[in-house]
Amino acid sequence: MRNLRSPAARQRARSHVVRAGAASGDRVRLTVYDLLTGTFYTPRTFFYRTTLDASALRDSLARTLVHYPLLTGRLERDRDGGLSVRCNDAGAVFTEVDVDEPMPDYGLGRSARPELRRYLHEVNPFLVVGRDAPLLTVKVTRMRGGGSVLGVAINHCVVDATSHLAFLRHWSAEHRGLDHPLPCHDRGLLDALGARVEPGARERSEQYAVTRRREKWAFIARVNAGAARMRTLTLRFPAEEVGAIKEAAAAGLAGTGRWVSTSDAFTAHLWKVLAELRARPGESRESLGLIVGVRAALGSALPEHYWGNAVTNSRPALTAAELRSAPLGAVAETVRAAVAGVTEQRVRDEIGFLDAQRAAGRSRRVLSRMSLEAFDSAVALNNVGKLPVYGVEFGGGRPFWYEFPASPVPWTVLITPTPAEDDSRDVRLSLPRDQARVLGEPGWQRRLHAHAYAYADADRPR
Repeated sequence: MRNLRSPAARQRARSHVVRAGAASGDRVRLTVYDLLTGTFYTPRTFFYRTTLDASALRDSLARTLVHYPLLTGRLERDRDGGLSVRCNDAGAVFTEVDVDEPMPDYGLGRSARPELRRYLHEVNPFLVVGRDAPLLTVKVTRMRGGGSVLGVAINHCVVDATSHLAFLRHWSAEHRGLDHPLPCHDRGLLDALGARVEPGARERSEQYAVTRRREKWAFIARVNAGAARMRTLTLRFPAEEVGAIKEAAAAGLAGTGRWVSTSDAFTAHLWKVLAELRARPGESRESLGLIVGVRAALGSALPEHYWGNAVTNSRPALTAAELRSAPLGAVAETVRAAVAGVTEQRVRDEIGFLDAQRAAGRSRRVLSRMSLEAFDSAVALNNVGKLPVYGVEFGGGRPFWYEFPASPVPWTVLITPTPAEDDSRDVRLSLPRDQARVLGEPGWQRRLHAHAYAYADADRPR
């Protein structure tokens, strides 16, 4: 017998197709960086204490979509295996749901992650190309007694994290009657940068590999098979602790004239702790897969408000023994050198290599070496701690919590801002469940937050 008190039984849903109102019919060819993500969706969920006006949100969304023709278009396959978006204004899907439940008290210590699917309108990523499948879905869930959840999913082949947030902030500004910079959709600008490459760059790449079909599907199967054994921990590092980590790294470089950023130091600290947790033999190679934006490296070669995927990765490596024993400042320097190594010429060479694979019909078999190393030697880290995710508001106040789905790939680190939007950071660690359990033990928590204890001891009256 159906449980009439289940959440599904107590909700009332209505779906709408939201269009910009004009279709250019243009076919926009996606870039080689766009193709690396596949056709999976990248969802974001925002939790508000107030009740959002869904009708007003639909209206402001339609006005915003005038400037984002790709989001109301549909994906089509190119002859060489690439992808394009037909800007036909077929529309985005907007779903409203009223739920007979109060807003849960989500936040640090109570993750919304186990319930995220109910707050998102999902699309099968394997049934998108050549079909009437939306590239943007929005779901507004209104809770009994006040409070709302905004779930937004965009196909990853048209946005990275920066562009995803740029769209949301544009929508937020449009809703409140504020100005916002217009996006640049000229995908040809990025691909054209691959015309001038170093000799041999089209034939080989340090960051990307062309896999055999069997190898690619084996990797995907391994990710899917291990997903149930993954656990994601959300840990908060207050601003004082983050500052103490930076001071400890800088102290090790005193008098050398060398410099590392707070992000370098924080990344180095996490990498060192996770290397200790993995406890691999000393001669083992430990690599750090850093997600790095290319916008800074390209400077004026790419417009400031370019909208699309514009990220690559860098993979510094040390032996396990070196990483565990090296001073924090030295590891932070390794991180700094890896980020600085993403230069304009390196980006041009990567684009040239990826374009050659697309021309040969091999785009769907290209994977990052960082991904291929995920189960063996790599820690993958994405630091979006400076993205103002808590600035997405629609006139009724800022979100009190922000959630992103757990990664099914082991040893993945996502660094985000906190609701206070100071220099504190929330760190989401996706680990095999045995290591996640160990990291939760008091001794390991003290190691993870060693600089917080040092900061507190230094501040304590003698």
